[in-house]
Amino acid sequence: MKNEIHKSTLRAGSRTYFFDVNKASTEKLYLEITESRKKQDGTYERHNIMIFPEDIKHFKNEILEIYERYFVEK
Repeated sequence: MKNEIHKSTLRAGSRTYFFDVNKASTEKLYLEITESRKKQDGTYERHNIMIFPEDIKHFKNEILEIYERYFVEK
């Protein structure tokens, strides 16, 4: 069973992203990111990724590097 610590939502066009910080039974925190989008038949398609404490700094660094290299106007 997970204990919810933080929840936030980002709406981006036809997609919604959910960012949930949870506490596992081992007391370790982890980040769960869920992408949700409505399909043409009215149902929702969801994809999840869980990022654990030992990996979150690496994800942050990689995302920042990609953002700065490709998405910041120079």
